[in-house]
Amino acid sequence: MTAYLNALGVICALGRNRREVARSLFAGDCSGMREESHWVPERSLPVAAVRGALASMPAGLQAQNSRNNQLLLEATLQIEDDIRQAIQRYGRGRIGIVLGTSTSGIDEASRGIARYLQDRQFPAEYDYRQQELSAPANFLADWLQLCGPAYVISTACTSSARALISARRLLDLGLCDAVLCGGVDSLCKLTLNGFTALEAVSAQRCNPFSRNRDGINIGEAAALFLMSREACGEAPIALLGGGASSDAYHISAPAPDGRGALQAMRLALRGAGLQPRQIDYLNLHGTATQHNDAMESLAVAQLFPQGLPCSSTKPMSGHTLGAAGALEAAFCWLALSADNPDRALPPHVWDAEADPALPPLRWVTPADRLAAHAPRHLMSNSFAFGGNNVSLIIGDAP
Repeated sequence: MTAYLNALGVICALGRNRREVARSLFAGDCSGMREESHWVPERSLPVAAVRGALASMPAGLQAQNSRNNQLLLEATLQIEDDIRQAIQRYGRGRIGIVLGTSTSGIDEASRGIARYLQDRQFPAEYDYRQQELSAPANFLADWLQLCGPAYVISTACTSSARALISARRLLDLGLCDAVLCGGVDSLCKLTLNGFTALEAVSAQRCNPFSRNRDGINIGEAAALFLMSREACGEAPIALLGGGASSDAYHISAPAPDGRGALQAMRLALRGAGLQPRQIDYLNLHGTATQHNDAMESLAVAQLFPQGLPCSSTKPMSGHTLGAAGALEAAFCWLALSADNPDRALPPHVWDAEADPALPPLRWVTPADRLAAHAPRHLMSNSFAFGGNNVSLIIGDAP
């Protein structure tokens, strides 16, 4: 059964709606990555933040106020008309919500607990529910008054990629006629200090697959799709395949031979009924850490020995952690959409100093263009702590 991705709302450092994000993405615009000094003590780090005020919580939902939910609200408002039409068509009990996050409202919780330790009382705006991992799905269900399945997946940096696979499963099982699916993560001190303690954060803009790479930049984003069993519009885009694996090699390091990544990509191809040669573009996980880039290049070179256009978009968007899978699936969606009339592909932004220890990959060039007509197939990789791996294939609906 085809899982159509009929609408997309997106917000990240590249822009605050589809058109802004597409314009910045295909131009290779890294201006959203800026140094800030208040996240980690005695360090100034590049972060990919959403700038400016965010939408306020709807009436009656102030207890669910968090930056994470505000980002999600901004993405949802972009497709509110599509959602309302789906509610009218299918009913509130036939629409599900599956989201990925790793932060939820933990930043608000951290500040609330710090205030409690100092003053022996929580601030008036503190609510324990803000920090629960289920908070984003609960918020959307409450606001939109949906009563279908609603839950959150939190598997670190594969969270929202897994959410898309899980949403498709709800459609396949006949439990839903439409699903709001995607991911959201907000910048917070916990994650920035945690990755800094792991010595995984770069003090410069990240440099994926370079010999000079030295770590990640963290960002924030929300990306939300309306997935359904029925297509809308003249050129529908679909989730064609998804593969997930767990090599359980190490709590924070990937299997160095890339076997988990390779398995996920092969499962995605099998689910889509495609051969490697039919993939037109690969959005790499490409975090710019030593271990991730090494194992991913091994896996990609093995699966695509003839090469294909590849890029990591994280120097532009930052690594948005729990939102990364959905955000980078959104980048693939945008490449296929009317928001990309030139049929461009996201460029690979780096210093062009290849690591001789890694198999060479074929980087996107300005001359690379998607075919003008279907079928076109784009793959997006997401890898996470604990050795869990997800690969998605987005393409023109058959």
